[in-house]
Amino acid sequence: MSLNNIPFSFLDLVPVLHNGSIQEAFKNSLFMAKKAEELGFKRFWLAEHHNMDGIACSATPVLISYIASNTKTIRVGSGGIMLPNHTPLVVAEQFGTLQEIYGNRIDLGVGRARGGNYESALLVRKERMFSDENFFEEFQNLEDFLGNTETSKVKAIPGYNTKVPLYLLGSSLYSAQMAAKKGLPYAFASHFAPKYLLEALKLYRENFIPSEMLEKPYAIVALPSSLAPTQEEALFLASSSYQRALSLFRDGSLRLKPPVPFLDIDWNPNEKVSVLSLLSQMVIGEKSNAKKFLSSLLCNTQADEFIFTCDIYDQDKRIRSLELLAQVMQE
Repeated sequence: MSLNNIPFSFLDLVPVLHNGSIQEAFKNSLFMAKKAEELGFKRFWLAEHHNMDGIACSATPVLISYIASNTKTIRVGSGGIMLPNHTPLVVAEQFGTLQEIYGNRIDLGVGRARGGNYESALLVRKERMFSDENFFEEFQNLEDFLGNTETSKVKAIPGYNTKVPLYLLGSSLYSAQMAAKKGLPYAFASHFAPKYLLEALKLYRENFIPSEMLEKPYAIVALPSSLAPTQEEALFLASSSYQRALSLFRDGSLRLKPPVPFLDIDWNPNEKVSVLSLLSQMVIGEKSNAKKFLSSLLCNTQADEFIFTCDIYDQDKRIRSLELLAQVMQE
């Protein structure tokens, strides 16, 4: 399998710049989506986060509508909706509505994390007691609401029988097992949690049970990225990602900071190891190095699709990285 045989997509966290506005972040996200569509990206996903000052995608279905209404062909969806924060009925109604408005190009990726800290989770959905058992049950309810199940007196309107495509997201072995049991596509979050990537994919494929939606396993691998004409510039631009990860460990602001020379990042040895481990799967460099890295990763993972994030500070250089990435995947 070669890179130009698999689809590639983009996952946007709608980054807010340290001296920028949320309105600017939304405009940048839309511009990225339009450019991704032009460059041949398959889908453009947005991820639910709460109480994070540098990530402006908390109202994920609203942003999906914003992106979908201003694009034509690219699939738009969630990467993902954090189901513990919502009732299955409301999620089904929201995405059923999106499907009815924009036709069959809406994706519903679902995760079982909170997408924020404990305090924000309590305010999003106070009565929710999180457990794996609850997640499995509520995911099944969500499937039922989007299907044509007649056993319940309550239907999702819109939502009923729309069969919005479901994707299970995760960074753990539990999510891999559940995706396999449900016969669903599985997206692994190696853009921030690469530790179990190979083990999770192996578990998913070995235990996969075909379903109405999917006959064989379909694995999406999420990767951070920073591409530039030279290796040195790509590393320099990637420092914004490293600084954001460092702030995450320090419980600081997640607003995206301007790049700095790698050697000038203010971290101690333990923090440096943690940050580099978190972002160990970053596609970084000029085109030939990026291609070598992705080709090797494709060989190791046998991914059916790559989905990329990008936290480059300068919007023009972020767009340029997107263009270089598309060239690597298509050449």
